[in-house]
Amino acid sequence: MPHPPQATRGTAMLLPSMPSSSHAPGLVAELGQLTARQRNAVITSFLGWTLDAFDFFIMIFVLANIAGDFHTTVKNVSYGVTLTLAMRPVGALIFGYLADRYGRKPTLMTVIVLYSGFELACAFAPSLLVFLILRALFGIAMGGEWGVGSSLALETIPASTRGIISGFLQEGYATGYLLAALLYWFAFPHIGWKGMFIVGATPALLVFFMASHVEESPAWQATRHSAGEIFRSIGANWKLFLYIILLMSCFNAFSHGTQDLYPTLIKSLGFGASAVSKLAIIGSIGAILGGISFGALSERIGRRRGIILAAVLALPAIPLWAYAHSFAALAVGVFAMQVMVQGAWGIVPAHLNEMSPPAVRGTFPGLTYQLGNFIISLAAPFQIALAMQHGGDYRFALASAAAAVAVAIVIVVGLGREQKGIAMAGS
Repeated sequence: MPHPPQATRGTAMLLPSMPSSSHAPGLVAELGQLTARQRNAVITSFLGWTLDAFDFFIMIFVLANIAGDFHTTVKNVSYGVTLTLAMRPVGALIFGYLADRYGRKPTLMTVIVLYSGFELACAFAPSLLVFLILRALFGIAMGGEWGVGSSLALETIPASTRGIISGFLQEGYATGYLLAALLYWFAFPHIGWKGMFIVGATPALLVFFMASHVEESPAWQATRHSAGEIFRSIGANWKLFLYIILLMSCFNAFSHGTQDLYPTLIKSLGFGASAVSKLAIIGSIGAILGGISFGALSERIGRRRGIILAAVLALPAIPLWAYAHSFAALAVGVFAMQVMVQGAWGIVPAHLNEMSPPAVRGTFPGLTYQLGNFIISLAAPFQIALAMQHGGDYRFALASAAAAVAVAIVIVVGLGREQKGIAMAGS
């Protein structure tokens, strides 16, 4: 049976109680009882987000190399990141609407083929302008994946498993970063940045698995809605809509602000490609552990308490993460930082899907998430400019932004509400 919905407001009673020792075995047993339909939905959503993030982060590792080939600056190339983030809300709206109107499965398959195709095209861009246009188109396709994929999975699984599955799904993002780091480490010296983008087209193969093994969301099948209902539902919940956009702006600043330029920070300290890759891998392992652990913990202590706990614990990790000089100290810092950043993020898929109106669960989570991305889409150029104002000190730029955003998350989440365990069709 699902937990009773929670719709609390304010910051009272936010200190977490520790989970009981009997909780973990029970959760493991519940996960073991997932049906083939439920497992395949989770696997598909996870792989879709993993490979989407993989394609996104390939560019992060090779900004300087792309700039060299196009005879321009890293800052100019970084606008490709900005365009990707800025166009993701367009994709979330288009593909979220299609998912609510025509189904999660066909929409997600379309999205995967499109973002894979645009990634491949980037390898053959003849100029920076064409490259930036292709990154904008990639952003549209990328914007459709998260909301559609998470709704497909979370509408299919039992309510009692949403916390840990949420953490697992969200850490497809960290797994994608890990895969990009491994590709950069082992393959970049041999295939260059263009070869990495060609490898980035392989996610299209996932659609063959989806076609034969994945079924449509039972919640969507039970509650199909007309176009009018979809837009009326968003209008009727405009206050919640604006609140989640603010929340997702903070969350996206937290993740992108601590990851996108971190390889550039490490390079500015004199480390080479091998060290950059190793630190990215260590951070990704921490992120995966953090997302799954805090996602599971949120099933016990609540979504808001779990998020706030992770954000608060990120603050003492910042000095080591940004200001350490030895590889070993940086490794400890990046591991601890990403445990907390993605620990908070691991709760987000469940939190947003539970708060979303049923008629727009394909559109609402993804659109608000990607509008938050749009609001912070200039984060990378802003951080570069801030670093240049302080003599090229990327440590100051990234550390100050991370601290400010962690505090903002605590405040915004504390003033919000949650509906943990709310019933969905098929749960």
